[in-house]
Amino acid sequence: MYKLKYTRAFEKSLKSLSSVEQKAVAQKLKILAENPFYPSLRTKKVQGLENVFEMSVNMDIRILWKYDGGIIILLLDVGHHKAILGK
Repeated sequence: MYKLKYTRAFEKSLKSLSSVEQKAVAQKLKILAENPFYPSLRTKKVQGLENVFEMSVNMDIRILWKYDGGIIILLLDVGHHKAILGK
């Protein structure tokens, strides 16, 4: 099981989501901590960013993250698909 660590950017972006979206994020983060490549997360490596991964919360919301050591996942950002990839 991985430990999740939040960046300030992630926390700020999370607060901008609706309460329903925040609950969906929380549910997916539980799965991420257990298995980062669980099929429903649709995890993939982000092209052009070294060691950064993208996972899906739903068809619109994505989370960017990377490994920070052996047991920590650093959550970088969360948001709507077009907004997060445009940053």
